[in-house]
Amino acid sequence: MDEQFKELLEEIKKYNSNPDVALLQGAYEEAKLAHQGQKRKSGEPYFTHPFEVAKILVSLNMDCESIAAGFLHDVVEDTPKSYEDIKEKFGDDVAMLVEGVTKLAKIPFSSKEQQQVENLRKMFLAMASDVRVIIIKLADRLHNMRTLKSMPEEKQREKAKETLDVYAPLAHRLGISKIKWELEDLSLKYLDPVAFREIYESINQKKSERDQFIANVIQEIEEKIKELNFDAHIEGRAKHFYSIFRKMYGQNKSIDEIYDLFAVRIIVDSITECYAVLGLVHEMYKPIPGRFKDYIAMPKPNMYQSLHTTVLGPNGYPFEVQIRTWEMHKTAEYGIAAHWKYKEGTTSNSNMDSKLEWIRQMLDIQSGLSDTEEFMKSLKIDMFSDEVFVFTPKGKVISLPAGACPIDFAYSIHSAIGNKMVGAKINGKIATIDQVLQNGDIVEILTVPTAKGPSRDWLKIVKTSAARSKINQWFKANYRDEHIQKGKELVDKEIRRRELSNMNAFKEEFSESVMKRFGIKSVDDIYATIGFEGPLSQKIMRKLREELDKLAESPKEEHIPPVEAEHTKKNRKSTNGGVIVKGIENCLVRLSRCCNPLPGDEIIGYITRGRGVSVHRADCTNVLNATEEEKKRIIEVAWEEDAQNASYVADLRVTAMDRDGLLFETMAELSNLKVSTAAVNARVTKENVCIIEISVIITHSEQLINVMNKLKKISGVFEVTRTNH
Repeated sequence: MDEQFKELLEEIKKYNSNPDVALLQGAYEEAKLAHQGQKRKSGEPYFTHPFEVAKILVSLNMDCESIAAGFLHDVVEDTPKSYEDIKEKFGDDVAMLVEGVTKLAKIPFSSKEQQQVENLRKMFLAMASDVRVIIIKLADRLHNMRTLKSMPEEKQREKAKETLDVYAPLAHRLGISKIKWELEDLSLKYLDPVAFREIYESINQKKSERDQFIANVIQEIEEKIKELNFDAHIEGRAKHFYSIFRKMYGQNKSIDEIYDLFAVRIIVDSITECYAVLGLVHEMYKPIPGRFKDYIAMPKPNMYQSLHTTVLGPNGYPFEVQIRTWEMHKTAEYGIAAHWKYKEGTTSNSNMDSKLEWIRQMLDIQSGLSDTEEFMKSLKIDMFSDEVFVFTPKGKVISLPAGACPIDFAYSIHSAIGNKMVGAKINGKIATIDQVLQNGDIVEILTVPTAKGPSRDWLKIVKTSAARSKINQWFKANYRDEHIQKGKELVDKEIRRRELSNMNAFKEEFSESVMKRFGIKSVDDIYATIGFEGPLSQKIMRKLREELDKLAESPKEEHIPPVEAEHTKKNRKSTNGGVIVKGIENCLVRLSRCCNPLPGDEIIGYITRGRGVSVHRADCTNVLNATEEEKKRIIEVAWEEDAQNASYVADLRVTAMDRDGLLFETMAELSNLKVSTAAVNARVTKENVCIIEISVIITHSEQLINVMNKLKKISGVFEVTRTNH
């Protein structure tokens, strides 16, 4: 056994008297062998990284399976070893932990942002069933940040920003402050090296002065606590660089104007002693109004508990005092990791489900957020915002992001409460529904059973993604048909603008790519999303426009391959797509999609710029509305004698009173006439009028007239027209 592994094992034995040495040694040797010959960017052997990750997990007092997974966390991703290999050799739990931490590097994504979102989503899913996944991931990221110096500058900034945006707040949300603070300071070092250096040098300049001040304060408090006849551990804690940075730039202060650069921490044995020490401290030093926080009575969502008070010390110098028990201190340092029951040889914890409930709620809210921007926005609100604590009328404490309003409160209780909400009372007084909630407010939601539901304006007011998601769900569920219809109209509008037929609206390969890209299950869901006009609809429409532009420009949509137009002096005839163009030989001819001319229709040609001659019906509105300049480019065209041997698409609109079986009879009549359809779209207006738009495939205008006459005879039909978009 290597000496470094022996030392690590001794550290584990300090908190775990009976570690699984065989599991740990097996994982250590497996990882060392798998990574043999691999190097890091710094030139060090790659195995130094998983070993350091395991050391960080040991410093968090993690169980043996987590440490084994720390050794193996990069084996599946960076070596030929598979998930099945790990499972067979080390068991289901270790394999699951390794799989949860493994990145999705081998799956293609459309962007780095999408890949980041999918990696995070995967971590959260694994985390919901076993929180050790994210603890291992945090240890992995911490060591990567410690060794970031060897990476290119651009990569340094990218990793530092991701760490500050995602991983440091994750550590905070899980209560692991010792990792959170280091991640924040390391991120600042690479994101703003000038500010980091300035803070570092300024603190060092006055370090001896502050150290002496803290020592004097600690001595004074120790002497007073002895009078209370109980034991207390007192220590000084310097403020971390990133928190100083936030205060300097957030409040536009120089470092000389920030006085509470440190805190005194007092650790005692019981909650009763915490409050006794608080009274003693307030007796010794003058407390600053509004700076006392009782996180023992109202713990933070990350389980943090302490009493915080800021007081004026000797010479009027302010400093913070934190008072907690040893159990609270352990939770403050290790967070969720402090609650892992390795000693009982089990990964269960009676309180773990409640402590991880926020993860499951977050996953429920974000399950429909395929859009990367919305996902990240939701993530930052749910996990990274400052909290405000308010009460229900029965005294239950509700934690919400700072800036939340009564609507957020209502939906945090239940979606049915939010949907039936008509008003609110705050501290017994009627309040507006957009009033910002403050710590300690007692909030009562006023509801009525006949309420019509939320207002769209609420989406501009609410702060929490939970409320926003539930409001959107209500509108999507209650107005789905309207959203589908509106989505179809928006899509049809885009199609008409590009002179494409309806048959090209959602080609199978396009709809499948949209559904896969945005996590949508059906074409109707695509229409509904577009009609809802949320942020995701804008991205889908951009994708739709790109696809339609490809169709409009594709040679496959033309009747012949494009050939550059050539004017000749001779009045020779040439045939293209069943049309004779007089005076032009060997040119591209295409039938216009705006009016879909058929053999037998009176037609004219229009010389386009770079796309040959487009053929229109003589009554086409685009031709009738042409400018004088455009009319100069109209050219004479005629149908070929054998043009009726080809097939063409014609668009019809059937207008009728709505009744059961109308669409079925319409399609049956077309079948009897042996007419194929390219597309069908039906809708019913508020006046109970049914409008059926059909694209039929026929050979000439006489056949179309016959089809129209037959459709007019269907009961309830009062108009059949040929559409001219």
